[in-house]
Amino acid sequence: MKNKELAESIIQYVGGKDNVISLVHCATRLRFVLKDDNKADDATIKKLTGVITVVKSGGQFQVVIGNHVADVFAEIMKLANFNNAGDTPSKKTGIFSKLIDLVSSIFVPALAILVAGGIIKGLMALLQTFDYLQLNSPTYNILNAIADAPFYYLPVILGYSAVKKFGGNPFVGLAMGAALVHPSITEMLNTKDLVVDFFNIPIKLISYSSSVFPIILASWLYSILERTFNKIMHDSFKKFISPLLGMLITVPLTFAVFGPIVSILSDGVAGGILYIYELNSVIAAMILSAFWQILVMFGIHWGFVPFMMTNFKAFNQDFMGPILFPAVFAQTGAVLAIMLRAKNQQLKALASSSVLSGIFGVTEPAIYGINLPLKRPFIIGCLVASIGGGIIGYYKSVIYSFCFVSVFSFLQLIPSTGIIDERFYAVVVGSISSFALACVITYFFGIPKDKLSMVMGDDSTSDSDVTETPVKVNKAKQSTIDSPMTGKIIPLSEVNDQTFASELMGKGAAIIPTVGQAVAPADGEVVSLFRTKHAIGLLTNTGAEILIHIGIDTVKLDGQYFTAHVQTGSKVKKGDVLVSFDIDAITQAGYEITTPIIITNSDDYDDIQCIFNGDNIQNGEALLALNKNKE
Repeated sequence: MKNKELAESIIQYVGGKDNVISLVHCATRLRFVLKDDNKADDATIKKLTGVITVVKSGGQFQVVIGNHVADVFAEIMKLANFNNAGDTPSKKTGIFSKLIDLVSSIFVPALAILVAGGIIKGLMALLQTFDYLQLNSPTYNILNAIADAPFYYLPVILGYSAVKKFGGNPFVGLAMGAALVHPSITEMLNTKDLVVDFFNIPIKLISYSSSVFPIILASWLYSILERTFNKIMHDSFKKFISPLLGMLITVPLTFAVFGPIVSILSDGVAGGILYIYELNSVIAAMILSAFWQILVMFGIHWGFVPFMMTNFKAFNQDFMGPILFPAVFAQTGAVLAIMLRAKNQQLKALASSSVLSGIFGVTEPAIYGINLPLKRPFIIGCLVASIGGGIIGYYKSVIYSFCFVSVFSFLQLIPSTGIIDERFYAVVVGSISSFALACVITYFFGIPKDKLSMVMGDDSTSDSDVTETPVKVNKAKQSTIDSPMTGKIIPLSEVNDQTFASELMGKGAAIIPTVGQAVAPADGEVVSLFRTKHAIGLLTNTGAEILIHIGIDTVKLDGQYFTAHVQTGSKVKKGDVLVSFDIDAITQAGYEITTPIIITNSDDYDDIQCIFNGDNIQNGEALLALNKNKE
């Protein structure tokens, strides 16, 4: 699917552009904040060609695209014309979720230039190692200016993205960041007296180059002031006076109060993290390596970025970055094993592209496309990464510029002196060993028996140890589905959920149950049972795929008031009890009990009709007629 077509589909299935509060993107994901998550059809989005998966985390609806996410983002912005994309969401989320969203929204726009600058610094160090580049030569100075600019002027870059995130004029944020690193300020830092007067107010000068937190706090304060001034001032001059007053208040206050206090606190936190790391660097590195990809899955990893940047400012190096190398290359090694074993050509092609993406630091295609669905390769990758992390932690390796871990990032492990020591080789050995071990272990032990046929293709059926007997499907041209419940029947269009009411998931009917029990409407197999037990999927012997979704938004009950009597893979006969539930408790908890019964493979049928005449239906009575006139 081309980018424009994919963008159109994503806008449609997230509930339309009117359901979008904000949209940003990172290296692989579209990060939506939606007004109503229930309007988003994540099941359909996952099936779109070009979408790897959907993740709901941190108050965001994240659509994982892969390397070309920026292209899809650009098409969405053209089609939907989001004027407020990136503004502060009004959706209520937890404090932790808000912090993660804040950090990712501020740093994501700057990620590309930070990574580029870091790679150039690594290349310079490599050239110095082989005496191709001399310190302070014109060539060195020009390259250093290109590489160092994103880091030295980081307050300028973050000022722009932070004020934009907080809903103010982003160019004012850019100007405030520039004020913090202005030559007149840096010149005063070279004097002996670091305490100066500003209208008889003493200000302690500190260096703001490469700083993170002071400009973010300044951007937050300025945005509040701008909105306040805009409310009380006349339209004819507020566009000029609001920035004027906001900057005159915010910048001096940052120099006098926020900057020194925040810098001391952030340096203290960075020192505290380093102290914990020094207590037992091996165990700390093993834990971080093992859990890093899990943090990435939920977008929580962005919370570490400010502290990595603070490490560079305080110590001119960072110990966290090297620990992440094994985490990336172990998952890549695991998916390489799947590529080598796969005979299924579609899976082999996906694995091949995932290996290439992983080498360049993008692991989402490997994780969501292959390793996580197979489960065992993902677990192997995480466990093996801890071994590589332990090696790196033992030698206390460091990196000298911010990196987005890839094969190029090894260059950033070389110090500016060009001297390669054991800390560099520890990362190389830790990464390669994690890659190799994950590949070997996954190749021989990483494919579960129940997934072997998927990996090996149809030709491997005789080699598979899977003994489970598949459901015998008789693709009848006409079939009837009985009611799984007793209660009042209503059309799908009256369900208080747009996904079901619009028949996006398929045709069917809905029942408001009066008895807290769902039974099998036909003979078949349970193909899915949600962890929260509020929804169950069946494949009948006649080929119908049925979804019974008990209640609206009842996933939030996390299984409370539901009891499952079957499990995924269970063979059932018509009338067998599937799930029982407490109607009174669910309604008292504030949730609707209306239950859609959906034929999710509706496209396989020419006509699906509700054939029950009346308002109240008993379980076992005929509910839907499925007609298939064409093969």
